[in-house]
Amino acid sequence: MGKHKKGKPEWMKQTLELKEDHHWKSKPGYKIFVADRGAVRFDIPRGWHLEPGKNSFKFMEKQPPNNDCCLEMSFNHLPPADYSLFPLAAMLKKIAEQDSRDVIERGEVITLNRQTARIVWVELKFIDSNENREAYSRICVGLGSNIQVLITFDYWADQADVMTPVWDEVLRSLTLGLYIRDPSTGVAFPD
Repeated sequence: MGKHKKGKPEWMKQTLELKEDHHWKSKPGYKIFVADRGAVRFDIPRGWHLEPGKNSFKFMEKQPPNNDCCLEMSFNHLPPADYSLFPLAAMLKKIAEQDSRDVIERGEVITLNRQTARIVWVELKFIDSNENREAYSRICVGLGSNIQVLITFDYWADQADVMTPVWDEVLRSLTLGLYIRDPSTGVAFPD
């Protein structure tokens, strides 16, 4: 999916036939999501519902309003600069501390360092005010290749055993700024 460059964001879905020798690979049971020719890429369970919004993409295991979880992703192109000293973990910790929900547990910020990106995430456990039910919220911020990504994932606490592997796969497969020259082959810049 690509983002229209001028004015209001406009998402365009494009489905292409893959060439026989394509390089796209995902874990069995998952499919690959790519935004803006490779600005952001990660794997999501096959069959999940996708809803493009004005500034984000939402992924749910069922069509709303019957869904029990929501993974949401938004991203920004940043001006060229050295972001290696940006205090990503401290920023996310502050965001988690200021969360306005009825938080009953806050996890430690976890840092993942990749060759071309820094990724941090944190887990919050809270009481959902609408359902009076325990839920988890996971928040991820990543910086790499002049791309900033925000991913959130909210799900019920009693479904953690099913939803935790989804989060793990999203983070394992998360790639920033690896642009794809030919989407039908999956070959990235530079070849």
